[in-house]
Amino acid sequence: MTQATGASAWGAVVGQDAALARLEAAAASPVHAYLFLGSLGSGSYEAALGFAGLILSAGTDDEAADRHRRLATEAKHPDVIVIESEGATLRVSEADHIIRAGLRSPVESTNKVIVVKGVDAIEEAAVGKLLKVIEEPPRSAVFVLLAEEIPPELVTIASRCVTVEFGPLSIPQLERALVESGVDEERALTAATAAGGDWARARLLAADDSLAARAELWGAIPGRLDGLGATVFELVAELRAGMDQAQEPLLARHELGLAQLEERVEQLGERGSGRTELIARHKREIRRLRSDELRFGLATLARVFRDRLIGEVDPRAEDALAQIQAAAENLIRNPNEALLLQDLLLRISPDPSAR
Repeated sequence: MTQATGASAWGAVVGQDAALARLEAAAASPVHAYLFLGSLGSGSYEAALGFAGLILSAGTDDEAADRHRRLATEAKHPDVIVIESEGATLRVSEADHIIRAGLRSPVESTNKVIVVKGVDAIEEAAVGKLLKVIEEPPRSAVFVLLAEEIPPELVTIASRCVTVEFGPLSIPQLERALVESGVDEERALTAATAAGGDWARARLLAADDSLAARAELWGAIPGRLDGLGATVFELVAELRAGMDQAQEPLLARHELGLAQLEERVEQLGERGSGRTELIARHKREIRRLRSDELRFGLATLARVFRDRLIGEVDPRAEDALAQIQAAAENLIRNPNEALLLQDLLLRISPDPSAR
């Protein structure tokens, strides 16, 4: 963005120029509710925090405005409330939390911004509660709802919001952003290709020395399968070990965050420290990373079988692709990781009697 306010608010967002231009224009006089449509990796969450900073800093002098924007983009502003489900769905208790947050008076600003992650996973019983507060919002509240899609149960709520779309980032966009952040070009391309349009994941992968080895391991699976269960169990153990290794940069970041929290606790005390919320968020991030790793691995595996179909008919490759697709679709149900992989590899293994 060209304006100083936008530059400081959108520092953590890659691309998304059209969405950011709309938000910057809206910040001085925001409506009561927005729906940011796009994956978290598209920058929708970072944009929500930046948007909050612009709203809260409107009408203040430069020094105060900078402070509002900085605290908001770090999710540390007292008038920015971030709500995320603790489980797989947004429950009634969390809808009640949203309502209470909306009713709370602002602490430092004339407004408060309630950012709700994963609203597309809302339970049916919670829809009415959320709809009511969106239709009859407290005067000082601005709601920013984050969703990857609009399921049928969210249509009515979505119709009460201004929708701002965040598309997946392209490989060149991710690669360029990584290079600009100091990553060498070859590693940046590898990470950008494996990230699936997700900027947060691209940054993690760029710091991961084992990415190429994991891709090679997944790609070698068809050649190693021999129809024996022992081979399948060995491969699954290797794949999960690779996922553990992929998790290490994220764990290091978590350890740093916890250490910083401990410092604040020593200074200010435990009350209101957010320790429970931080640990819960760390668990969700780990779960999401491992799901992303499985998607990356399954996509790598699928490419091997697709290559076999170039210029020839191969029923076994076609069946394997169908099994891989089914496994990828099953990830949304948060299945047992080891059982998912064992079942898939057994299904795509050759018949040992045919050897």
